[in-house]
Amino acid sequence: MAIVLFFVLILPFLVERIASNYTNYYLDQQQKKVMKIIAKDGIDFYLEGGENYGSYTMLKEEYIALERTDTQNVIDTILTARRVVELDTLNYRVLMRTFKSGDTNYLLEIGKTTATISQYNRPMQRIALIVLIGLILFTLIIDLGFTRFLLRPLGKIIKSKLINRKFPFKDNISSVRTSTSDFKYLDDSLILLMDQIHEAFEKEREFTANASHELMTPISILQSKIENLMEEAGVGETIQHRLMEMQRTLNRLKKIVRSLLLISRIENAQFARSETVNIKDLIEDVLEDISHRMEEKDITFEMNLHDDNNLQLVNRDLLFQLLYNLINNAIKYNKEKGTIHITGKRSKTNGYELVLEDTGIGIPREDIPVIFNRFRKANPTEGGGYGLGLSIVKSISDYHNIRITVSSDINTGTKFTLVFSQDMLVK
Repeated sequence: MAIVLFFVLILPFLVERIASNYTNYYLDQQQKKVMKIIAKDGIDFYLEGGENYGSYTMLKEEYIALERTDTQNVIDTILTARRVVELDTLNYRVLMRTFKSGDTNYLLEIGKTTATISQYNRPMQRIALIVLIGLILFTLIIDLGFTRFLLRPLGKIIKSKLINRKFPFKDNISSVRTSTSDFKYLDDSLILLMDQIHEAFEKEREFTANASHELMTPISILQSKIENLMEEAGVGETIQHRLMEMQRTLNRLKKIVRSLLLISRIENAQFARSETVNIKDLIEDVLEDISHRMEEKDITFEMNLHDDNNLQLVNRDLLFQLLYNLINNAIKYNKEKGTIHITGKRSKTNGYELVLEDTGIGIPREDIPVIFNRFRKANPTEGGGYGLGLSIVKSISDYHNIRITVSSDINTGTKFTLVFSQDMLVK
Protein backbone atom coordinates (compact mmCIF):
# COMPACT_ATOMS: atom_id res chain seq x y z
CA MET A 1 0.00 0.00 0.00
CA ALA A 2 2.90 2.34 0.73
CA ILE A 3 4.36 1.68 -2.72
CA VAL A 4 0.98 2.19 -4.39
CA LEU A 5 0.37 5.44 -2.49
CA PHE A 6 3.84 6.70 -3.41
CA PHE A 7 3.27 5.82 -7.04
CA VAL A 8 -0.12 7.59 -7.08
CA LEU A 9 1.46 10.73 -5.62
CA ILE A 10 4.27 10.87 -8.18
CA LEU A 11 2.05 9.72 -11.05
CA PRO A 12 1.26 13.29 -12.30
CA PHE A 13 4.95 14.15 -12.39
CA LEU A 14 5.77 10.90 -14.16
CA VAL A 15 3.03 11.44 -16.74
CA GLU A 16 4.13 15.02 -17.32
CA ARG A 17 7.69 13.88 -17.74
CA ILE A 18 6.67 11.14 -20.16
CA ALA A 19 4.49 13.54 -22.14
CA SER A 20 7.34 16.08 -22.33
CA ASN A 21 9.83 13.48 -23.49
CA TYR A 22 7.39 12.15 -26.05
CA THR A 23 6.83 15.70 -27.36
CA ASN A 24 10.56 16.21 -27.67
CA TYR A 25 10.81 12.93 -29.54
CA TYR A 26 7.90 13.92 -31.81
CA LEU A 27 9.51 17.30 -32.62
CA ASP A 28 12.81 15.65 -33.35
CA GLN A 29 11.16 13.21 -35.75
CA GLN A 30 9.38 16.07 -37.52
CA GLN A 31 12.69 17.90 -37.82
CA LYS A 32 14.31 14.85 -39.41
CA LYS A 33 11.49 14.63 -41.95
CA VAL A 34 11.95 18.31 -42.87
CA MET A 35 15.71 17.92 -43.23
CA LYS A 36 15.19 14.81 -45.33
CA ILE A 37 12.90 16.71 -47.72
CA ILE A 38 15.38 19.62 -47.91
CA ALA A 39 18.21 17.21 -48.66
CA LYS A 40 16.14 15.61 -51.41
CA ASP A 41 14.28 18.53 -53.00
CA GLY A 42 16.31 21.52 -51.85
CA ILE A 43 15.46 24.49 -49.64
CA ASP A 44 13.25 26.04 -52.34
CA PHE A 45 10.71 23.27 -51.73
CA TYR A 46 9.68 25.32 -48.72
CA LEU A 47 10.85 28.87 -49.54
CA GLU A 48 9.60 28.86 -53.14
CA GLY A 49 11.92 31.78 -53.92
CA GLY A 50 11.01 33.74 -50.78
CA GLU A 51 13.07 34.74 -47.77
CA ASN A 52 11.26 32.59 -45.21
CA TYR A 53 8.56 30.02 -44.75
CA GLY A 54 5.86 29.51 -42.11
CA SER A 55 2.94 27.17 -41.73
CA TYR A 56 0.62 26.08 -38.90
CA THR A 57 -2.34 23.83 -38.42
CA MET A 58 -5.91 25.09 -38.42
CA LEU A 59 -6.15 25.20 -34.63
CA LYS A 60 -2.60 26.54 -34.30
CA GLU A 61 -1.61 23.43 -32.32
CA GLU A 62 1.57 22.96 -34.37
CA TYR A 63 3.65 25.22 -36.57
CA ILE A 64 6.81 25.15 -38.67
CA ALA A 65 8.99 28.14 -39.54
CA LEU A 66 12.02 28.41 -41.76
CA GLU A 67 14.00 31.62 -42.21
CA ARG A 68 17.46 32.90 -43.03
CA THR A 69 19.69 33.83 -40.12
CA ASP A 70 22.93 35.77 -39.78
CA THR A 71 24.06 34.01 -36.65
CA GLN A 72 27.11 31.84 -36.97
CA ASN A 73 26.36 29.98 -33.72
CA VAL A 74 25.09 26.44 -33.94
CA ILE A 75 21.65 26.13 -32.34
CA ASP A 76 20.16 22.72 -31.64
CA THR A 77 17.79 22.82 -28.69
CA ILE A 78 14.25 22.28 -27.50
CA LEU A 79 12.64 24.76 -25.17
CA THR A 80 9.31 26.23 -24.10
CA ALA A 81 8.67 29.69 -25.50
CA ARG A 82 5.92 32.04 -26.53
CA ARG A 83 5.07 32.62 -30.17
CA VAL A 84 2.65 34.99 -31.83
CA VAL A 85 0.50 33.35 -34.49
CA GLU A 86 -2.07 35.61 -36.15
CA LEU A 87 -2.13 37.96 -33.17
CA ASP A 88 -2.53 35.04 -30.70
CA THR A 89 0.25 34.59 -28.18
CA LEU A 90 0.60 30.91 -27.40
CA ASN A 91 3.01 28.80 -25.42
CA TYR A 92 4.83 26.24 -27.51
CA ARG A 93 7.33 23.52 -27.02
CA VAL A 94 9.79 24.58 -29.72
CA LEU A 95 12.58 22.70 -31.43
CA MET A 96 15.18 25.13 -32.83
CA ARG A 97 17.99 24.09 -35.12
CA THR A 98 20.35 25.97 -37.44
CA PHE A 99 21.68 24.43 -40.62
CA LYS A 100 23.43 25.55 -43.79
CA SER A 101 22.06 25.19 -47.28
CA GLY A 102 24.50 26.38 -49.94
CA ASP A 103 26.21 29.46 -48.56
CA THR A 104 23.24 30.55 -46.44
CA ASN A 105 22.46 29.79 -42.82
CA TYR A 106 18.86 28.94 -41.92
CA LEU A 107 16.96 28.57 -38.67
CA LEU A 108 14.31 25.86 -38.46
CA GLU A 109 11.62 25.99 -35.79
CA ILE A 110 9.01 23.30 -35.18
CA GLY A 111 6.55 23.94 -32.36
CA LYS A 112 3.74 22.19 -30.55
CA THR A 113 1.48 23.98 -28.07
CA THR A 114 1.92 23.07 -24.43
CA ALA A 115 -1.88 22.96 -24.11
CA THR A 116 -2.05 19.96 -26.43
CA ILE A 117 0.68 18.30 -24.40
CA SER A 118 -1.09 18.73 -21.05
CA GLN A 119 -4.50 17.68 -22.37
CA TYR A 120 -3.27 14.09 -22.59
CA ASN A 121 -1.99 14.07 -19.01
CA ARG A 122 -5.30 13.16 -17.36
CA PRO A 123 -6.14 10.30 -19.75
CA MET A 124 -2.59 9.02 -19.39
CA GLN A 125 -2.82 9.24 -15.60
CA ARG A 126 -6.14 7.38 -15.68
CA ILE A 127 -4.73 4.69 -17.95
CA ALA A 128 -1.59 4.38 -15.82
CA LEU A 129 -3.71 4.09 -12.65
CA ILE A 130 -5.92 1.41 -14.21
CA VAL A 131 -2.84 -0.50 -15.36
CA LEU A 132 -1.35 -0.14 -11.87
CA ILE A 133 -4.49 -1.46 -10.18
CA GLY A 134 -4.67 -4.29 -12.70
CA LEU A 135 -1.05 -5.22 -12.06
CA ILE A 136 -1.62 -5.12 -8.30
CA LEU A 137 -4.65 -7.41 -8.56
CA PHE A 138 -2.80 -9.72 -10.93
CA THR A 139 0.16 -9.80 -8.56
CA LEU A 140 -2.07 -10.53 -5.58
CA ILE A 141 -3.73 -13.41 -7.40
CA ILE A 142 -0.35 -14.82 -8.41
CA ASP A 143 1.01 -14.35 -4.87
CA LEU A 144 -2.01 -16.01 -3.28
CA GLY A 145 -1.83 -18.89 -5.71
CA PHE A 146 1.89 -19.32 -5.20
CA THR A 147 1.54 -18.99 -1.42
CA ARG A 148 -1.17 -21.62 -1.38
CA PHE A 149 1.03 -23.86 -3.47
CA LEU A 150 3.91 -23.39 -1.04
CA LEU A 151 1.69 -23.90 2.03
CA ARG A 152 -0.21 -26.87 0.61
CA PRO A 153 1.80 -29.36 2.74
CA LEU A 154 0.94 -27.33 5.86
CA GLY A 155 -2.75 -27.48 4.95
CA LYS A 156 -2.51 -31.26 4.51
CA ILE A 157 -0.78 -31.57 7.89
CA ILE A 158 -3.52 -29.55 9.58
CA LYS A 159 -6.27 -31.48 7.81
CA SER A 160 -4.84 -34.92 8.49
CA LYS A 161 -3.53 -34.33 12.02
CA LEU A 162 -5.72 -31.68 13.64
CA ILE A 163 -9.08 -31.10 11.93
CA ASN A 164 -11.86 -33.54 12.89
CA ARG A 165 -9.45 -35.73 14.82
CA LYS A 166 -11.14 -37.51 17.70
CA PHE A 167 -9.34 -38.91 20.70
CA PRO A 168 -8.29 -41.68 21.03
CA PHE A 169 -6.49 -41.93 17.70
CA LYS A 170 -7.36 -45.37 16.40
CA ASP A 171 -6.37 -45.17 12.75
CA ASN A 172 -2.84 -45.22 11.39
CA ILE A 173 -1.40 -41.77 10.87
CA SER A 174 0.41 -41.37 7.56
CA SER A 175 3.10 -38.83 6.80
CA VAL A 176 2.50 -35.92 4.44
CA ARG A 177 4.86 -35.83 1.46
CA THR A 178 6.77 -32.57 1.35
CA SER A 179 10.22 -31.35 0.36
CA THR A 180 10.17 -28.51 2.91
CA SER A 181 12.26 -29.52 5.92
CA ASP A 182 10.26 -27.39 8.40
CA PHE A 183 6.95 -28.93 7.32
CA LYS A 184 8.43 -32.41 7.43
CA TYR A 185 9.78 -31.79 10.93
CA LEU A 186 6.38 -30.49 12.05
CA ASP A 187 4.57 -33.47 10.53
CA ASP A 188 6.94 -36.01 12.10
CA SER A 189 6.70 -34.27 15.49
CA LEU A 190 2.89 -34.33 15.42
CA ILE A 191 2.86 -38.02 14.47
CA LEU A 192 5.26 -38.82 17.30
CA LEU A 193 3.25 -36.78 19.78
CA MET A 194 -0.04 -38.41 18.74
CA ASP A 195 1.51 -41.87 19.02
CA GLN A 196 2.78 -41.07 22.52
CA ILE A 197 -0.61 -39.73 23.59
CA HIS A 198 -2.38 -42.79 22.18
CA GLU A 199 0.06 -45.15 23.88
CA ALA A 200 -0.33 -43.36 27.22
CA PHE A 201 -4.12 -43.42 26.90
CA GLU A 202 -4.14 -47.14 26.09
CA LYS A 203 -1.98 -47.86 29.14
CA GLU A 204 -4.25 -45.82 31.38
CA ARG A 205 -7.37 -47.49 30.00
CA GLU A 206 -5.85 -50.95 30.39
CA PHE A 207 -4.77 -50.17 33.95
CA THR A 208 -8.23 -48.85 34.85
CA ALA A 209 -9.95 -51.94 33.46
CA ASN A 210 -7.53 -54.39 35.11
CA ALA A 211 -7.52 -52.60 38.45
CA SER A 212 -11.30 -52.41 38.51
CA HIS A 213 -11.64 -56.12 37.76
CA GLU A 214 -9.08 -57.03 40.41
CA LEU A 215 -10.71 -54.85 43.04
CA MET A 216 -14.17 -56.37 42.67
CA THR A 217 -13.12 -59.75 44.10
CA PRO A 218 -11.63 -58.54 47.44
CA ILE A 219 -14.51 -56.08 47.85
CA SER A 220 -17.05 -58.89 47.46
CA ILE A 221 -15.11 -61.06 49.92
CA LEU A 222 -14.96 -58.26 52.49
CA GLN A 223 -18.67 -57.61 52.12
CA SER A 224 -19.46 -61.28 52.72
CA LYS A 225 -17.26 -61.42 55.83
CA ILE A 226 -18.81 -58.25 57.24
CA GLU A 227 -22.30 -59.60 56.65
CA ASN A 228 -21.33 -62.86 58.41
CA LEU A 229 -19.93 -60.93 61.38
CA MET A 230 -23.08 -58.83 61.65
CA GLU A 231 -25.21 -62.01 61.85
CA GLU A 232 -23.20 -63.50 64.73
CA ALA A 233 -25.02 -63.40 68.07
CA GLY A 234 -22.08 -62.27 70.21
CA VAL A 235 -21.50 -58.99 68.30
CA GLY A 236 -22.42 -55.95 70.41
CA GLU A 237 -24.23 -52.79 69.30
CA THR A 238 -21.02 -50.75 69.01
CA ILE A 239 -19.41 -53.36 66.81
CA GLN A 240 -22.60 -53.59 64.75
CA HIS A 241 -22.50 -49.82 64.19
CA ARG A 242 -18.87 -49.95 63.08
CA LEU A 243 -19.55 -52.90 60.79
CA MET A 244 -22.39 -50.95 59.20
CA GLU A 245 -20.02 -48.02 58.57
CA MET A 246 -17.55 -50.41 56.97
CA GLN A 247 -20.37 -51.82 54.86
CA ARG A 248 -21.33 -48.34 53.65
CA THR A 249 -17.71 -47.59 52.79
CA LEU A 250 -17.41 -50.85 50.85
CA ASN A 251 -20.65 -50.11 49.01
CA ARG A 252 -19.30 -46.71 48.05
CA LEU A 253 -16.02 -48.29 46.91
CA LYS A 254 -17.96 -50.91 44.96
CA LYS A 255 -19.97 -48.18 43.27
CA ILE A 256 -16.76 -46.39 42.27
CA VAL A 257 -15.23 -49.57 40.86
CA ARG A 258 -18.39 -50.32 38.89
CA SER A 259 -18.34 -46.79 37.49
CA LEU A 260 -14.70 -47.21 36.46
CA LEU A 261 -15.53 -50.53 34.82
CA LEU A 262 -18.40 -48.87 32.97
CA ILE A 263 -16.15 -46.06 31.74
CA SER A 264 -13.53 -48.59 30.68
CA ARG A 265 -16.09 -50.65 28.76
CA ILE A 266 -17.42 -47.53 27.04
CA GLU A 267 -13.94 -46.38 26.05
CA ASN A 268 -13.17 -49.87 24.73
CA ALA A 269 -16.36 -49.77 22.61
CA GLN A 270 -17.83 -52.87 24.25
CA PHE A 271 -21.41 -51.60 23.89
CA ALA A 272 -23.40 -52.02 20.68
CA ARG A 273 -25.02 -48.98 19.07
CA SER A 274 -27.85 -50.54 17.11
CA GLU A 275 -31.03 -49.48 18.92
CA THR A 276 -33.63 -46.82 18.21
CA VAL A 277 -35.06 -44.93 21.20
CA ASN A 278 -37.59 -42.18 21.76
CA ILE A 279 -36.12 -39.33 23.80
CA LYS A 280 -39.36 -38.51 25.60
CA ASP A 281 -39.99 -42.16 26.55
CA LEU A 282 -36.42 -42.48 27.78
CA ILE A 283 -36.70 -39.43 30.04
CA GLU A 284 -40.02 -40.68 31.42
CA ASP A 285 -38.36 -44.02 32.29
CA VAL A 286 -35.63 -42.11 34.14
CA LEU A 287 -38.25 -40.09 36.03
CA GLU A 288 -40.03 -43.27 37.03
CA ASP A 289 -36.86 -44.51 38.74
CA ILE A 290 -35.94 -41.20 40.37
CA SER A 291 -39.24 -39.44 41.05
CA HIS A 292 -39.14 -40.27 44.78
CA ARG A 293 -36.02 -38.12 45.15
CA MET A 294 -37.78 -35.14 43.60
CA GLU A 295 -40.69 -35.63 45.99
CA GLU A 296 -38.31 -35.55 48.96
CA LYS A 297 -37.12 -32.05 47.98
CA ASP A 298 -40.48 -30.93 46.55
CA ILE A 299 -38.89 -30.26 43.13
CA THR A 300 -41.09 -29.35 40.17
CA PHE A 301 -40.29 -31.06 36.87
CA GLU A 302 -41.24 -29.52 33.53
CA MET A 303 -40.72 -31.14 30.14
CA ASN A 304 -41.36 -29.68 26.70
CA LEU A 305 -40.64 -32.34 24.07
CA HIS A 306 -42.31 -33.75 20.96
CA ASP A 307 -43.21 -37.41 20.58
CA ASP A 308 -41.46 -37.88 17.24
CA ASN A 309 -37.92 -37.25 18.40
CA ASN A 310 -36.35 -40.67 17.89
CA LEU A 311 -32.64 -41.47 17.93
CA GLN A 312 -31.12 -44.29 15.90
CA LEU A 313 -27.89 -46.28 16.14
CA VAL A 314 -27.58 -45.74 19.88
CA ASN A 315 -27.31 -47.83 23.03
CA ARG A 316 -30.43 -47.37 25.14
CA ASP A 317 -28.88 -48.40 28.46
CA LEU A 318 -26.01 -45.94 28.05
CA LEU A 319 -28.31 -43.05 27.13
CA PHE A 320 -30.51 -43.97 30.10
CA GLN A 321 -27.43 -43.79 32.34
CA LEU A 322 -26.42 -40.44 30.82
CA LEU A 323 -29.82 -38.82 31.43
CA TYR A 324 -30.13 -40.48 34.85
CA ASN A 325 -26.82 -38.98 36.01
CA LEU A 326 -27.71 -35.50 34.75
CA ILE A 327 -31.19 -35.50 36.27
CA ASN A 328 -29.87 -37.04 39.50
CA ASN A 329 -27.32 -34.21 39.82
CA ALA A 330 -30.01 -31.65 39.03
CA ILE A 331 -32.01 -33.05 41.97
CA LYS A 332 -29.06 -33.50 44.32
CA TYR A 333 -27.72 -29.96 43.93
CA ASN A 334 -31.08 -28.25 43.54
CA LYS A 335 -32.77 -26.08 46.14
CA GLU A 336 -35.82 -27.04 48.14
CA LYS A 337 -38.92 -26.49 46.00
CA GLY A 338 -36.69 -25.89 43.00
CA THR A 339 -37.38 -26.58 39.34
CA ILE A 340 -35.95 -28.86 36.65
CA HIS A 341 -36.83 -27.96 33.09
CA ILE A 342 -36.09 -30.08 30.01
CA THR A 343 -36.68 -28.77 26.48
CA GLY A 344 -35.86 -30.16 23.08
CA LYS A 345 -35.86 -28.70 19.60
CA ARG A 346 -34.77 -29.71 16.12
CA SER A 347 -32.38 -27.62 14.06
CA LYS A 348 -31.54 -27.90 10.37
CA THR A 349 -27.87 -27.31 11.09
CA ASN A 350 -27.25 -28.70 14.62
CA GLY A 351 -29.54 -31.71 14.54
CA TYR A 352 -31.40 -31.99 17.87
CA GLU A 353 -30.70 -30.01 21.05
CA LEU A 354 -31.78 -31.30 24.45
CA VAL A 355 -31.44 -28.74 27.23
CA LEU A 356 -31.63 -29.61 30.93
CA GLU A 357 -31.84 -26.65 33.33
CA ASP A 358 -32.14 -26.54 37.10
CA THR A 359 -32.49 -23.87 39.75
CA GLY A 360 -29.73 -25.30 41.91
CA ILE A 361 -26.72 -23.87 43.68
CA GLY A 362 -24.70 -23.70 40.46
CA ILE A 363 -21.08 -24.50 39.61
CA PRO A 364 -18.19 -22.03 40.04
CA ARG A 365 -17.08 -20.73 36.68
CA GLU A 366 -13.47 -21.81 37.23
CA ASP A 367 -14.58 -25.41 37.86
CA ILE A 368 -16.67 -25.84 34.71
CA PRO A 369 -13.71 -26.89 32.49
CA VAL A 370 -12.84 -29.79 34.89
CA ILE A 371 -16.23 -31.07 36.03
CA PHE A 372 -15.99 -34.05 33.66
CA ASN A 373 -12.63 -35.13 35.08
CA ARG A 374 -12.59 -38.33 37.06
CA PHE A 375 -12.70 -38.13 40.87
CA ARG A 376 -13.54 -34.45 40.70
CA LYS A 377 -16.41 -33.60 43.02
CA ALA A 378 -19.62 -32.97 41.14
CA ASN A 379 -20.04 -29.65 42.95
CA PRO A 380 -17.29 -28.35 45.26
CA THR A 381 -19.79 -26.28 47.22
CA GLU A 382 -21.48 -29.49 48.43
CA GLY A 383 -19.94 -32.22 50.50
CA GLY A 384 -19.61 -35.78 49.19
CA GLY A 385 -19.58 -37.06 45.66
CA TYR A 386 -16.63 -38.34 43.66
CA GLY A 387 -17.39 -36.84 40.26
CA LEU A 388 -17.59 -40.14 38.39
CA GLY A 389 -21.19 -39.46 37.42
CA LEU A 390 -20.24 -36.63 35.08
CA SER A 391 -17.21 -38.60 33.87
CA ILE A 392 -19.62 -41.33 32.80
CA VAL A 393 -21.82 -38.71 31.13
CA LYS A 394 -18.80 -37.44 29.15
CA SER A 395 -17.71 -40.95 28.16
CA ILE A 396 -21.21 -41.86 26.92
CA SER A 397 -21.48 -38.55 25.04
CA ASP A 398 -18.13 -39.08 23.32
CA TYR A 399 -19.04 -42.69 22.48
CA HIS A 400 -22.22 -41.50 20.73
CA ASN A 401 -20.63 -38.36 19.25
CA ILE A 402 -22.95 -36.18 21.30
CA ARG A 403 -21.67 -32.65 21.91
CA ILE A 404 -22.23 -31.53 25.48
CA THR A 405 -21.85 -27.98 26.84
CA VAL A 406 -22.31 -26.53 30.33
CA SER A 407 -23.19 -23.07 31.60
CA SER A 408 -23.83 -22.17 35.22
CA ASP A 409 -24.25 -19.29 37.67
CA ILE A 410 -23.76 -19.56 41.40
CA ASN A 411 -27.07 -19.65 43.33
CA THR A 412 -28.98 -19.41 40.03
CA GLY A 413 -28.68 -22.82 38.38
CA THR A 414 -26.93 -24.96 35.81
CA LYS A 415 -27.74 -25.75 32.19
CA PHE A 416 -26.51 -28.83 30.30
CA THR A 417 -27.01 -28.86 26.53
CA LEU A 418 -26.80 -32.12 24.56
CA VAL A 419 -26.51 -31.78 20.79
CA PHE A 420 -27.37 -34.89 18.77
CA SER A 421 -26.16 -34.88 15.15
CA GLN A 422 -28.45 -35.14 12.15
CA ASP A 423 -27.24 -38.71 11.50
CA MET A 424 -28.67 -39.84 14.85
CA LEU A 425 -32.17 -38.58 14.12
CA VAL A 426 -34.80 -40.83 12.55
CA LYS A 427 -36.17 -38.89 9.58
